[in-house]
Amino acid sequence: MTDPADISVTLVDGYVDEPAHFGVPPYISTYPRFTAGALVDAGVPEENVTYHTIDELREERSKWADVADADLFVYIGGMTVPGKYVGGTPAEPDEVRKLAWAADGTTLMGGPIRFGVGEENAGAQEMERQDLDYDFLAMADVEAAAYDLVDSGLEGFDNRYRDNEELDRWAAKGAFVVEQHPNHPDYLICEMETSRGCAYRCSFCTEPMYGNPAFRSADSVVREVGNLSDRGAKHFRLGRQADILAFGGDGEAPNPDALRRLYGGIREVAPNLETLHLDNMNPITVVKWPEESRECIRIIAEHNTPGDTAAFGLESADPVVQEANTLNVTADQCFEAVKIVNEEAGWRPGESPADAPTHGPDATNRLPKLLPGINLLHGLKAEREETFEHNKRFLHRVYDAGLMVRRINIRQVMAFEGTEMAESGADIAKGHKKLFQTYKKEVREEIDRPMLERLAPAGTVLPDVHLEYHQDGKTFGRQLGTYPLLVGIPGERELGRTIDVSVVDHGYRSVTGVPHPLDPNEASMDELTAIPGIGKRTAGDIVIDRPYDSAEDVAATDVDFGPYTREYPTERRAD
Repeated sequence: MTDPADISVTLVDGYVDEPAHFGVPPYISTYPRFTAGALVDAGVPEENVTYHTIDELREERSKWADVADADLFVYIGGMTVPGKYVGGTPAEPDEVRKLAWAADGTTLMGGPIRFGVGEENAGAQEMERQDLDYDFLAMADVEAAAYDLVDSGLEGFDNRYRDNEELDRWAAKGAFVVEQHPNHPDYLICEMETSRGCAYRCSFCTEPMYGNPAFRSADSVVREVGNLSDRGAKHFRLGRQADILAFGGDGEAPNPDALRRLYGGIREVAPNLETLHLDNMNPITVVKWPEESRECIRIIAEHNTPGDTAAFGLESADPVVQEANTLNVTADQCFEAVKIVNEEAGWRPGESPADAPTHGPDATNRLPKLLPGINLLHGLKAEREETFEHNKRFLHRVYDAGLMVRRINIRQVMAFEGTEMAESGADIAKGHKKLFQTYKKEVREEIDRPMLERLAPAGTVLPDVHLEYHQDGKTFGRQLGTYPLLVGIPGERELGRTIDVSVVDHGYRSVTGVPHPLDPNEASMDELTAIPGIGKRTAGDIVIDRPYDSAEDVAATDVDFGPYTREYPTERRAD
């Protein structure tokens, strides 16, 4: 029997994307970390575990030797909600198969239920797991399979789900893997699991496949964050749960004490963290237990970092579709939940929650602490032409009430084996494709852009924007976090750097910004003309009259730079 201490393991991260779980860079999912922890718990030394992303293998062929030479090669990947990505490109089935062919040792594949990239990619339509020439296929938890496989001397395992006692150990022991990620430490967000499974049974969703909610303890999550922080991690997202408000409770009702232990504990073990965001929050929880939910939302806003988003799964504002798909929240209930989150967490750093302006010319220091996002899903059973009108009326109602939402996510259903949508969803989505495109364009024009102007007025400061790519003479970047704004900056700046940016203009889903504070002695013509009220002639005069020795010299030009040349107060950068 093979001694675990003698086993060498290579993990390849092909990336995952699930409704409650991000894993495409700059995110690192829980799967490779938990699997690494399981291997160590089974007796494999840390130094025997090598981790690579699929992009690393594409860029450096020499790293394929780690796949070939390992006693155990583990591939982790799969997309259940494929989209468009900037930070990395998920593995395709052919690549995954070639990895299996390259490996001389035992091979194991696991992760979510299918492969593919983007709605138009053929691989994205494969709904059932294929073995792709691997020796072993983990049909349940890949971390449990890895543990059992090593424990058996690489002979085999029975498919099973791990329990929370195992997870407590594996999550803490697997933190070392983040040090091997190419984005570590500055451009990497660690996905954190607080629970999985869901108490509700919406027709289209894969989360109920995990059963009823199974919550980790606050101590377990905090210990994992502490270990990750000790390994240099600075960015965290509590994304792996169906409803953050239900943490530590019965799966439905909020538990403020548990959330206080969770968030307070994270801040204690990682006092220098730079990002603490979440993902899913169930609006029905907010309206069924409004006082407890308000307290929970206040706790989150006290401890998180700005720009946080609580994704609300409304899915459809059409009551006919709601009933046909067992959706658990009505449009009226979702509206009330949006209102409550705005009231309790729509304030910005440097303001008091009680008297903060939520939008307007005086609210330009940072993004709000926590806002809802709205998820709308099309192709559901019983969808009709009136469905699109119901959704638009709901969004206009939110905007007209003066409320804010961080994002509106509109997508078409993907039909997964094992859900009620397996047969009908794709056909409905296809039949309404033209109507869907028209409706989506209307939402972008009528709601998204004015909402973005309300959320991030001209002059709003976005600290620590990571510069990612060039396009059309501009540099584009994002902050780290949940659903960060895409920021376009005039000119082509060095990629990989991080700068502070001030918002000057708005698109449908992105903003234009200039470096903050803008130095009139260094600013380019493009940057100067991007500032509202400064045209090419004035920008030319500013350049000709350089250098300026003081702020008074700049003021003497009679040019209104507004907030763009001013440093914002240091205390307002603190979270």
